[in-house]
Amino acid sequence: MTEELTQLSAVELVRLMRAREVSPVEVVEAHLRRIEALNGRLNAVVTLAPDALECARRAESRLLRRGERVGALEGLPLTVKDTIETAALRTTSGTRARAGFVPERDAEAVARLRAAGAIVLGKTNTSELALDYTADNPVFGRTNNPHDERRTSGGSSGGCAAAVAASMSAASLGSDLVGSIRIPAHFCGVVGLKPTAGSIPGGGHCPPMRGAFSLAASLGPIARRVEDVALLYEVLAGERAEFDVEKDAEGASEEVDVRGRRVAWYAHDGVVKVSDETRGAVERAARALGDAGLEVVEERPPEVEHGARLWLELFAPATRAFLRSMFEGRESEGGEVVRMMLERGRRAEAAGLEDYLRAWTERDERRERLLEWMKQTPLLIAPVGAVAAFEHGARKVSSGDETLSVFRAFSYAQTFNVYDLPAVSVPAGRTREGLPVGVQIVGRPRAEREVLAAARIVERKTVKQF
Repeated sequence: MTEELTQLSAVELVRLMRAREVSPVEVVEAHLRRIEALNGRLNAVVTLAPDALECARRAESRLLRRGERVGALEGLPLTVKDTIETAALRTTSGTRARAGFVPERDAEAVARLRAAGAIVLGKTNTSELALDYTADNPVFGRTNNPHDERRTSGGSSGGCAAAVAASMSAASLGSDLVGSIRIPAHFCGVVGLKPTAGSIPGGGHCPPMRGAFSLAASLGPIARRVEDVALLYEVLAGERAEFDVEKDAEGASEEVDVRGRRVAWYAHDGVVKVSDETRGAVERAARALGDAGLEVVEERPPEVEHGARLWLELFAPATRAFLRSMFEGRESEGGEVVRMMLERGRRAEAAGLEDYLRAWTERDERRERLLEWMKQTPLLIAPVGAVAAFEHGARKVSSGDETLSVFRAFSYAQTFNVYDLPAVSVPAGRTREGLPVGVQIVGRPRAEREVLAAARIVERKTVKQF
């Protein structure tokens, strides 16, 4: 039964616990045994919550009492990225500079999950300060991909995605400034949502989601099923906390009807080529939506070819400024990636305020043109990146006849941070080596429900094809 419980979707687990067919204690114990069995090889969960079983016993008591308030996630075990504060539970952001940091309170997003009855099992691994596309840092080392341990789980929410993919956690809370939810979801074969910035409170995250980062960064859920991500998003966005029998007996989210919507798909953003397998996954997702009654066209949206460049012009200087403020006089506490970025910043010619404001203005103008175009075509299908999961330590990857830096290979994900559009990565194929390939479904600002409805269709139509 342990194995069976950990394989179930979050929505199904919640339903079974509400029906008293299983108890929260059984569910939490099953996941803890799964962590004990697999985490030594994967290194996805880096800190366990000592009170998980006690929280499960309290959830069990609430479910047994008639008339007791029941949370929308009552008894559900999940994990939280190590960049997000959790009360009395170490939160290091993967850096020696915060290796002993124990927050006094939960980040607001974590508080919302707990208020809905979720149980925090522990913290998941990340790259140092969420700086690159791995989950490898000087405090805890690297997380391995459950599909091939020679490869990274992606980053920076790679521990989240690996824990969910390996069924050590029913879901996880991650963060995304440059593809950091969608890329690990794509690498590990799970579902990850980057919501519109500000739709989920971003306080209690390090690096902080303030200043320039507030334009593009967001917290978001990762799970094995789209319906799970949809339910978690409602809780995180403050739209739902308690179970409503009248609204939904299953505990899942109400689905938006997207039939008739116009959706454009593209497999070349004008920056980098993608692998044939990636293009095949995008085409498969497009066919699924066409078969479901959406109007599907192959067309590259305007302005996407400028996204990756604008990311560097807007957010790279902000990242360097944050690192300088954090590590001034204590550079030795930074890991390899931190030291490399600090040195690169010293060598680079400092961008003036005028250049920065020009980039910001350009971003806003291009975003306005894209949003105007999306009035007629409200949904997009795109690659998450040029390639599937790469090997540990890689600095370059190959796509077709091109050799690219790892950063450049994921221009597709970066673009929708720059333009602040909600995007979900959903599995839609596999490589010849058996690695997962995800695609992005992208919508207009605050259209998370529409994006998730389209992702559900892709999930249903493609899951049996790979």
